[in-house]
Amino acid sequence: MAVQTGLGEPRGPWFISPELDPDGRGRWDVPGSGRDGGGRGWRGRLLTAAAVVALSTVSGAAAGSWVAGRDAPGPAAASAAPVPAELVTAAGKTVPGVVSVMVGGASGSSASGSGFAIDHEQHIVTNDHILARGGGGPVTVEMPDGRRFTAEVVGREPASDLAVLKVPAAAGLAALPLAKPNSTRVGEPVLAVGSPLGLSGTVTAGIVSALNRQVRIGSGRHTAVQTDASINPGNSGGPLVNARGEVVGVNTAIATIDGSGSIGIGFAIPIDQVQQTADTIIGRGG
Repeated sequence: MAVQTGLGEPRGPWFISPELDPDGRGRWDVPGSGRDGGGRGWRGRLLTAAAVVALSTVSGAAAGSWVAGRDAPGPAAASAAPVPAELVTAAGKTVPGVVSVMVGGASGSSASGSGFAIDHEQHIVTNDHILARGGGGPVTVEMPDGRRFTAEVVGREPASDLAVLKVPAAAGLAALPLAKPNSTRVGEPVLAVGSPLGLSGTVTAGIVSALNRQVRIGSGRHTAVQTDASINPGNSGGPLVNARGEVVGVNTAIATIDGSGSIGIGFAIPIDQVQQTADTIIGRGG
């Protein structure tokens, strides 16, 4: 099984939201915003703190689970809202197609994240930044049942932060269905699946918070699906799926406050871009 590498510290390059200046100051400095005059209001402090978007690239292995709320004592005990049955079904369909990706070794740079099968030829989509951080070292893919395979790097597309791997047919990964382009809607429930903080097969739930969100990653801007589903280091490359179990995006980045991990603002590369890029890479590399 993959080795758990620690909790809480986002790995990889740091990024600045396009809504902020390079020094982290907000561009919403208008009268009445709390930033005018001599003081800095709560919005200014929040914008400054949230200036960082970090790639999440730590992975590992163990099982994830839903966490229920604690009951309060007495007759007015509170309970967690019931999990929609369709999300339970979607999780059951998705987890068998999601893998942990480990790059490099003990003698040099190493990195890890998540990935998922995109077709029945055992092609796996993941984030390019995982391979980049691994320094071009050997790539190992860990199946949901703990088996490991050496993966071939079919191709990489750094500008899109996407890469395609391939494992032997013996892996037997189930391809995940892809959502139709432009079918994702703001407010619909989604699941983020991957290996956050070294915990493989973890499922977290949320909604689509926004579409076509422009996020500056490195030197370029990416159009992203924004979600409040918990995305943490290690979720990079894993799928964001809807209640039908269809992949709507590839989890790639999170917003943090002082590098403290997920604050409920995550970003995924939209599935139409993923499919187009993956098809191009596979066409070039086989």
